[in-house]
Amino acid sequence: MGTPVDPVDPAIMAALSAAADAPGYPLTMGSVALRGAMRAYLTRTSAAVGDFGVIPTVGSKELVAWLPTFLGLGAGDTVVIPEVCYPTYEVGAMLAGADVLRADSPPGVPAALVWINSPGNPHGRVTDLDEMRAWVAWARGCGAVLASDECYLSLPWEQTPISVLDPAVNDGDLTGLLAVQSLSKRSNLAGYRAGLIAGDPAIVRELLTIRKHAGLIVPDPVQAAMVAALGDEAHVEVQRERYRARRVIMRDGLEKAGFRIEHSTAGLYLWATRDEPGWDTTAWLADLGILVVPGAFYGPAGESFVRIALTASDERIAAAAERLG
Repeated sequence: MGTPVDPVDPAIMAALSAAADAPGYPLTMGSVALRGAMRAYLTRTSAAVGDFGVIPTVGSKELVAWLPTFLGLGAGDTVVIPEVCYPTYEVGAMLAGADVLRADSPPGVPAALVWINSPGNPHGRVTDLDEMRAWVAWARGCGAVLASDECYLSLPWEQTPISVLDPAVNDGDLTGLLAVQSLSKRSNLAGYRAGLIAGDPAIVRELLTIRKHAGLIVPDPVQAAMVAALGDEAHVEVQRERYRARRVIMRDGLEKAGFRIEHSTAGLYLWATRDEPGWDTTAWLADLGILVVPGAFYGPAGESFVRIALTASDERIAAAAERLG
């Protein structure tokens, strides 16, 4: 339903194993090698330039959940999240005691933090350049921190997503901007818990200080594995081609079965509907032995949809498509 099933690249596993004799405490900011690897990776894949801050995270979920709290948000503050989105954005706001406002375009009221997500989970919608720039302008106009969840950036299909770190989005100014990225889907490292946050160096420094005391530290062997993963694109392309092939098969099967696919132009999921309650669709597919997530899980606007992941094996994807026929 969303967890990677394909093998970890042997070079990444070798790097993890080679660093296993690690009796000392790891650096919260990341080793020298990891800091260099993260900077090179973001420069290469996200067009990041200049003096951006970057630190590793224990996967992306913990960062999403605790960012409002670590930014000092609380009662009376507002966190803007997409209409249909990853539930942890809302949970993170609740943990901080902040209010939540769902909006897919800049609202007419100020906020302290806004989450954008491109390609989106669950619907695979890509936020285009003009939309990204509008969000940045709005956030700066009201003094909000803008956090861009870019965990599926490496999976473009009909559209290519752009990072908030790109000067085309931010005009070379990272003030108030953060990008969250993950190796869970890019490199099949969900079990390693490996991610990063980058952007405004002043905010990243503040987060680093808090994370040191909170014990949110990536273990040394995982840091070594991250260096290997971030420095290699060949294994990423192999995995991308796996998902591309599964996507073609699954989409064809769904459309032949009468489903309509919306958005889904990048990312790991197909956002599908039969124009009925998503729970009814979920039950119908379950009777066929196909597990999906009802769209209502991601917000009221998703109630007539289901999210279908491409993370099942080739054999299971083929079997699901056959059952749909």
